[in-house]
Amino acid sequence: MPELYIDGAWRAALAGGQRDIRCPADGSLTVTVDEAGPDDTLDAILAARRAFDESSWPSGSVHDRCALLHRVADLLASHKSDVARAESLDTGKRLVESEYDVDDVVAVFRFYAGAAAGTAGRVVDTGRPDVRSRVVHEPIGVCALITPWNYPLLQTSWKVAPCLAAGNTFVLKPSELTPSTAILLMRYLIEAGLPAGVGNLVLGAGPQAGALLTTHPGVDLVSFTGGLGTGRQLMAAVAPTVKKVALELGGKNPNIVFADADLEVALDFALTAIFLHSGQVCSAGARLLIEGSVKDKFVDELVVRAERIRLGGPFDDKAETGPLISAEHRAKVEAYVEAGRGEGAQVRCGGSRPDDPALSVGFYYLPTILDGCTSSMSVVQNESFGPVLTVETFVDEDDAVRIANDTIFGLAGAVWTSNAGRAERVASRLRMGTVWINDYHPYVPQAEWGGYKQSGVGRELGVAGLDEYRETKHIWHNVRPEVQRWFGDG
Repeated sequence: MPELYIDGAWRAALAGGQRDIRCPADGSLTVTVDEAGPDDTLDAILAARRAFDESSWPSGSVHDRCALLHRVADLLASHKSDVARAESLDTGKRLVESEYDVDDVVAVFRFYAGAAAGTAGRVVDTGRPDVRSRVVHEPIGVCALITPWNYPLLQTSWKVAPCLAAGNTFVLKPSELTPSTAILLMRYLIEAGLPAGVGNLVLGAGPQAGALLTTHPGVDLVSFTGGLGTGRQLMAAVAPTVKKVALELGGKNPNIVFADADLEVALDFALTAIFLHSGQVCSAGARLLIEGSVKDKFVDELVVRAERIRLGGPFDDKAETGPLISAEHRAKVEAYVEAGRGEGAQVRCGGSRPDDPALSVGFYYLPTILDGCTSSMSVVQNESFGPVLTVETFVDEDDAVRIANDTIFGLAGAVWTSNAGRAERVASRLRMGTVWINDYHPYVPQAEWGGYKQSGVGRELGVAGLDEYRETKHIWHNVRPEVQRWFGDG
């Protein structure tokens, strides 16, 4: 079956392009999909444009749109095992993690179904009895939704759900490495009753399938999740048409542990913070900042436990984490670790591929801890997006905040302490979009997600995530207009 969905129909790529999708855990062929070229993407943009400009979708009932989102959530929940399996085959992540992701996706669709129904605008008191003034929200138009490979369906839901809830149309381009769950979602949207042209799916690499989404004047908004370099290029590309952009560009996130924290709990979470999904998480706690008085004991035990982490494929019940997404990405992580060695960082564990023959066909890399790091090092400043933890030491609260903020990123961070006052002080001083206190990684659809500084522009999730897909209009209605004679009788 063709995998591009454009203007209400599944079709093959016009130029006949295809790509084999292989599981990163063992290289096995998962699926072969069609790959769009510029002509396919143009057709998708024009279809979305027509659906927005000429159909009743944007001006239709909010209740109907919300009901559609609930139906999609129901379909995802009922097909959870199929969706999770497809996600794990594409990404190599453990099946249990993909199952958690599907639950989160269902929650996102349900949240936006409720959020859209409860945001009808507001009345403004002008102080004039002859004026009715109100602020309303309207859909922004055609949205280009460009999603990453690490959490393919989850990141797609963060965009598709609010986009549709607000009444927009869209062209979705998932990562060329992990298209399978985007295809499944499109099928569920169609089954739920999405009108032709409202949602369109193009597959393929950015230069071929995605470039036109950033430059075409028929696109009103571009929402992108991915790397900083690509995000910078995207901002430049949209500038001539002054599109609205929403960017989530990753981070280099500090996990700050004070000596008075529950160190056993903090140690357990420090492992999860960085080694979950082999560190391929934008909010991963890749920087451990540890108070000097407890540093040696804490890091020694962290190394022991990191060395015990069991690698394996998505359906290996004993595996605790999986492979990296591709050979190219593993090579980048390897180069990153070598740069750290060259800067004087001490490799306490990992720093290489596993020697287990059973893992040789996958893109595995051992959990790695680099000790003796400072914020001047490239391994501390740059995002590895892999299972690599850097260790820095601080002396007091001010020093911890200074080191934590010494980065161009500002996505997330955590503070571990038993002192509630210190926890709140540090959290308020961290220049980051999410700060956890005595925890790491959880999020809920109701709370906004996004970064400060070069971690991005705008927010996803929460009501602000819905606002990214809406224009705000002020309507002033003078119910008793009278001649003013400002310029006399003439």
